[in-house]
Amino acid sequence: MLLRFLEQQPAICAALLSGEVRKTEKEVCTLSEADITSAEEIVNALKPMKVATLVMSEESSPTISVVAPLHAQLIHDLQESSSDSTMTKEIKSAICLDFSKRYLDDEQKEILYMASAIDPRFKALPFLSEDKRQDIYVRVIAEAARSQQRETDADIVPLPNVEDIPVQEDISAGPSKRPRDSFTLADLLGQTYGGAVRPSHKKKNTHDQAEEEMTRYKEAAPMPLAGANPLDWWKQHQSEYPLLSHLAKRYLCIPGTSVSSERVFSTAGDIITTQRSALSPEHVDEILFLNKNLKIK
Repeated sequence: MLLRFLEQQPAICAALLSGEVRKTEKEVCTLSEADITSAEEIVNALKPMKVATLVMSEESSPTISVVAPLHAQLIHDLQESSSDSTMTKEIKSAICLDFSKRYLDDEQKEILYMASAIDPRFKALPFLSEDKRQDIYVRVIAEAARSQQRETDADIVPLPNVEDIPVQEDISAGPSKRPRDSFTLADLLGQTYGGAVRPSHKKKNTHDQAEEEMTRYKEAAPMPLAGANPLDWWKQHQSEYPLLSHLAKRYLCIPGTSVSSERVFSTAGDIITTQRSALSPEHVDEILFLNKNLKIK
C-alpha cells in the first residue's frame, strides 16, 4: 500500500491541489514531507520481506528447501547499520526478534537442512557451520541408503517351497516308472565350476553407493537461482544419482507454506456457486484437480 502511494504521489498531490477539490473540501488531509520520508524508510526496510513472501508463494517450484537459507539470509540482511534511521532500526529489530523465535525444534531444523542439501541450488549450505554441514551430509547419505534398503526389502517376494506344492498324478499314463540313477561330471564338479566367473571386486552396498553419489553431487556445478526448477534438474540427473533423486522426491514435495492449499480453497469457492450447487463432491474434486494440474497451451 505504501509503495503504491509513493509511486502515485505526484498524481495524488496534483489532484489534491486542483481547484475543484479545494472548493468542496475546506481542509485536505495529506502526508507531510516527514510522513513521506517515513513511508520510504518503511518500504525499504520491508522490501526483503516482500521478496521472501513472493518466493515462498510459488507453486510450481519447491519451497521447503528455501526456508532455511531464506531465514538465515533475512536475519543477515536485516541487521542494523549505522546509516539506518531510528524507525528503520526499530523495524529490523522487531523482525529479527520474531525470526529468532522460529524453527527452534531440532527435528524441524533437520528436515529443513536436509531439504536444502538435496536442492541443487543450496547444496553448499553456506548458512551452516562446517561441522553442522558435514553432519547434514552424513544424515542425507544414511537416509538415502535406508530408503533404498527399505524398497529392496519390500520388492523381495518369498518363493513357495517346492515341497509344499501339490503334484497331480496322471492316472491315464499308468504307473510311473522309477527313474534310473545317472551320475555325470556335473555331480562331481558342478558346485565348483558350474557358476559364472565372478568379478574380483566386491559389490558396493547401498551406503557406499549413497556416499559416492553425494561426493559427485557436491562436486557438480550448482544450479542457478534464476529461472530454474530443482524438480527438472533431478529429472534430468536421476540416472546419475538414483538414491539421492529418490530422496529428493520425498523432501522437495513438501510445501513450505500453506499458500497452495489456501489457493485451492479459493478456487473451490469460485467453482461452487449458487448456479452450480448441484455439483457432486466427486465432480468438484475432479474439476479442482484439472484446474491445478491440467496444462493447456
